[in-house]
Amino acid sequence: MLRIFKVTAILEGISYLVLFANMLVIKNNNPELYHTLLRPLGMAHGILFIGYVLLAFLLRKPQNWDLKTFAIIQIASLIPFGTFYIEKKYLESNA
Repeated sequence: MLRIFKVTAILEGISYLVLFANMLVIKNNNPELYHTLLRPLGMAHGILFIGYVLLAFLLRKPQNWDLKTFAIIQIASLIPFGTFYIEKKYLESNA
């Protein structure tokens, strides 16, 4: 399950950045494309975000994460590039 969490963390981070790019770059340059991409990108990111949070809850006990580590892992999902940091710092040595 840890491997699935690692993949989900990376995909969630990528989807977050793609969603930001859609909002910040494409919206100003091509409004039609922005509206076409917004729904599928938002849905994909939402599913990956929920998967990330749920997998973190499921892995908390098996990985022996204390409350501070668990909180950092959860908060990282809200910060751009946060899940990449988590994957590198907390998950790389455990795989």
